[in-house]
Amino acid sequence: MKFIIIFGPQAVGKMTVGQSLEAKTNLKLFHNHMSIDLVSTFFDYGTSAGKRLVHLIRQEIFEEVSKSSLEGLIFTYVWAFDLQSDWDYIEQVTSLFRSRGADIYFVELEADLEERQLRNKTEHRLLHKPTKRDIQWSENELIETSQTYRLNSLPGEIQQQHYVRINNSNLSADTVAELIIETFEL
Repeated sequence: MKFIIIFGPQAVGKMTVGQSLEAKTNLKLFHNHMSIDLVSTFFDYGTSAGKRLVHLIRQEIFEEVSKSSLEGLIFTYVWAFDLQSDWDYIEQVTSLFRSRGADIYFVELEADLEERQLRNKTEHRLLHKPTKRDIQWSENELIETSQTYRLNSLPGEIQQQHYVRINNSNLSADTVAELIIETFEL
């Protein structure tokens, strides 16, 4: 089994790259908004109930997939590198898959803020992420989190065997997916 984590700041293209990667492989995509948007029908993600339910849904999916006969899972995540809780979460999730014999792959995407602001408004993003349809709120959140947290790693910070960092500012999702496939020989 393969477990691929695609991470980077909001609107960098994690879901779209994940969709392309899913179409080109036998891996399933579980993008982070699949759980967030489900829960947000009842509770805002910022509330304790919202966070608890999102975590619970993700954990149950990870548990079942990690012990299944699926070839693997692609998961997208906004990783705040200056929050120990995010490091702990990534360690918890990857440890679960590793304990069941999965190979773990880390894909970091980066793009400048202006490009991400453009992507934040695309029809494709809004179709798949209902909580992002309030464009003004979404853009404010994108800017605020970029100023509050460090959402890309420092050079040498990710010490994993299977790791790639891709600046996808000027690359299509299909091109990035092909780079990931080639890099990791998927």
